[in-house]
Amino acid sequence: MQQKLVTTVKECPARRVPSGESAIIPVGQFITINQSLGGNFTVTYLGNMYRIDGTDADAIGQTVDVVKFAQHGGTHVDKDQIWQALDSIFDPEIPISLVELGLIYKVAINDRDNSVLIDMTLTAPGCGMGPVLVGDVEYRVAKVPNVNSVVVNLVFDPPWTREMMSEEAQLEAGLFF
Repeated sequence: MQQKLVTTVKECPARRVPSGESAIIPVGQFITINQSLGGNFTVTYLGNMYRIDGTDADAIGQTVDVVKFAQHGGTHVDKDQIWQALDSIFDPEIPISLVELGLIYKVAINDRDNSVLIDMTLTAPGCGMGPVLVGDVEYRVAKVPNVNSVVVNLVFDPPWTREMMSEEAQLEAGLFF
């Protein structure tokens, strides 16, 4: 997506990147949409980067694409659909999914109660956006058919390194020379 200048049409909740601080962008403000991936927006406002949740897209005059899952006809949780949901969540600073960044360490499905347990990490342990990304994972995975509950464990062992990124993500981020 190319950058796009828009005006807020109502007060808009946002999170400052990378600190994660809550903010409100007032109505009638010019913002630049830098990234619109995974149903969320990364914008610039008054020289700062913010993340706007897709549920607040109307505040900036936008709509979001909702991830759709094919019906598989059973009552079980489809692991491929879990990965599809996870791959639709993007880092707010760079246009790469959490899966491609190598931030998802484990996905376990309990077939008895259709619960999902996910171990994930962050690119930096002190990232203020960590709780936001965990919330994104919980929300998106809960939308997968037949999922009854989602628990996300934020882990830092092993520590994340750029070698955990897919080759495509490394290429996208300019890490191959």
